[in-house]
Amino acid sequence: MDNSPTSKGFTLVELIIVIIIIAIVSVTAVSRMSGRSSFELYALQDQVISVVRQVQVNRMQSNIDSSSSLDSDNFRLFANSNCLGSPNACSSDENTEPRSDRVMDDEYSFEYLPNLTENILEFDLLGNPLFVASAGVGIAISEQRNTSNRVWVCINEQGFVSAEIGGC
Repeated sequence: MDNSPTSKGFTLVELIIVIIIIAIVSVTAVSRMSGRSSFELYALQDQVISVVRQVQVNRMQSNIDSSSSLDSDNFRLFANSNCLGSPNACSSDENTEPRSDRVMDDEYSFEYLPNLTENILEFDLLGNPLFVASAGVGIAISEQRNTSNRVWVCINEQGFVSAEIGGC
C-alpha cells in the first residue's frame, strides 16, 4: 500500500519558470511591435545636443567679435523644418556629406521656442545665448506628421545644454 500523496498540479518552481518564460517572450514581442519611432526621436535629441555643443564650442574658440564682418555663419545655430546646425552647413549643397555641425532629417522638424529672428541663435565668446535667447531658449524636435510627439533640447541663460521631455 502506497500512502504518499498524489500530486495534481504544478510545483512552485515550475510555475515560476513558466511565468519567467512568458515574461521574456512578451517583452521580446512588444519590442518588435513598437517600431523604431519610439526611440528614434530620443537618438535625434542626442544628436541635436551634440551639434548645439559643437557650434557653441566653435563660437567660443573663434575669438571673433559678433559685430565683425567676417564670416560668422559657422558660429551661429540655425533651425528650420528639416535641418539644425550652422547656417553654412544647412545651406550646403553637399547634403549627402556627413558634417559635425548639422543634423538633417526630412522626417523631423526643429523649432526654436521662443521664436528667434530668422531662426538663428547666436552665442557670445563664453557660450551664452544672445539677444532674445539670452534668458534661455528651447529647441522643439518633433515628427513632421505628428507634432504632438516631441522632445526638447534646452539652452539656459548660461549656455548649458540639456535634454528635456516636457518642454523647457
